[in-house]
Amino acid sequence: MPPAPVSPTLARVMARVIHVFRRPDRFVAGTVGEPGDRAFYLQAIESSRTISVLLEKQQVTVLAERITALLGEVAKRFGEENLRESADAAASPRSDTDPLAVPLEEEFRVGTMGLGWDADSSSIVVELLAVTEEEIDESVVLDDTEEGPDALRVFLSPDEAKAFADRAEKVVSAGRAPCPLCAEPLDPEGHVCVRLNGYHDRNPVAETE
Repeated sequence: MPPAPVSPTLARVMARVIHVFRRPDRFVAGTVGEPGDRAFYLQAIESSRTISVLLEKQQVTVLAERITALLGEVAKRFGEENLRESADAAASPRSDTDPLAVPLEEEFRVGTMGLGWDADSSSIVVELLAVTEEEIDESVVLDDTEEGPDALRVFLSPDEAKAFADRAEKVVSAGRAPCPLCAEPLDPEGHVCVRLNGYHDRNPVAETE
């Protein structure tokens, strides 16, 4: 007996979805929750489209660091002019300190991240792929192949990429304040400082006031 045909509706559900933002109005890192219990998101907005993806704090840090490194590499290989906006481009983006847009609807959790330089548009390309149980083939990253996890692909001018990295670093560092003795994050419930051999479970800041 021949296999039953797959309905068009089911085929659409199974198809890979790549959300592409070529000229985003906004692409930022942000958080939800209190310090010590924050969820980290990246959010892309273009016209009426908004896509938000969930990821780990460490992934935000790594992405910001690699964007900064890639900008430096582009400047080294192709010259500083490749990091400047063209004459007819919009003005450099202002520092974006606004919160994430709401309602916040998670599209997927990020597993693999990709980063590239698109010489045709002089853009940094950020790709975030949904986490999967299977190992991801590297050829899927920054590719339009029909097989693979869903993805968010964002094109950023060098100025926009730098602004994203700067905000991402501030978002990561805006969590719990560090202990002045051991530099570990302070918990609202108290802190066992390794510099005090763990004998004090009170916040060491309070002891200096």
